[in-house]
Amino acid sequence: MLRFIVRRLLWLPLTLLLVTFLVYCAVRTGWHPEQTYKRSNPRATREKVEQYLAVNGLYKGWGGYVRGYFEWLWRFIQGPDHWPRSIKGRALVYPPLRYSIFNTLRLAGIASILGISIGLTVGTLAARKPGSWFDNIANTGAFFVGAVPAFVSGVILQLVFAVELGWFPVGGVYPPGHQGFDLLLMIKHLVLPVTVVAVQVIAQYSRYMRASLLDVRSSDFVRTARAKGLSERNVLFRHGVRNAMIPVATVLALDVGQLIGGLIITEAIFNYPGMGVYFLKASFNGDIPQLMPYLVIIVTSVLVFNLIADVSYALLDPRIRLG
Repeated sequence: MLRFIVRRLLWLPLTLLLVTFLVYCAVRTGWHPEQTYKRSNPRATREKVEQYLAVNGLYKGWGGYVRGYFEWLWRFIQGPDHWPRSIKGRALVYPPLRYSIFNTLRLAGIASILGISIGLTVGTLAARKPGSWFDNIANTGAFFVGAVPAFVSGVILQLVFAVELGWFPVGGVYPPGHQGFDLLLMIKHLVLPVTVVAVQVIAQYSRYMRASLLDVRSSDFVRTARAKGLSERNVLFRHGVRNAMIPVATVLALDVGQLIGGLIITEAIFNYPGMGVYFLKASFNGDIPQLMPYLVIIVTSVLVFNLIADVSYALLDPRIRLG
């Protein structure tokens, strides 16, 4: 396994280099640098536009794409102080990006821990007695809740618990004008968005775990374990759940990697200043200096969690050997 991990880690920089170059080309093609700068700075003179293009390495032609990418990459590696500045007011990119990352990690982390743990537990209990009343309720509820889009459930929760009952704030991290750190107030603002994300995760992973565990229960090694006289509890948890987690681990790692990129719909509904809202603002403005670090974080998180998913195979099942 160690050789596999080392080989994947050695390939990781090359993969990142190729993918980030493709992302750079896509961003420059999708958001025309000169037009987006003029839209954000309508009074900018021609000299200012040329200065912006030169400072950010936004050269024309195929060679300009390659040259501009490596200039951007060198500045990116040097650290946030050397990153290209935003096209609006030449503001630093890292402070709002760091703030957005922390907010998204807080929201996604809490929702993932709650959603995955509850979802796997519900799926396991449902698969323990297929066709029982608990299995029917859990399976039907998962299909129903999973079919409700986040923008629908988010608005419903806002109308009921924020507008009508007034129990929780409509959105944000703190009330407007609030200064300082207040844990209880932050938790109060997190309840509704965390609920929206966690409910979707519970519905998803309860179905995954139920289907995977039902498939494992019919395997030969499970029947052999029962024939040896092991209790149903030991058969379920020592043999069934561990093997059922192998396909679930792939989905889990990929989902966590994507959650780090931001929960665009949920954050937009609750006006939660995370990476989703950051991306929407940057894409609307066509702000390439803001978009590139965000997209690099997404690419890196997906690749890293892919590696974690592969390694988890061998940890969950010793029969699997990664050469």
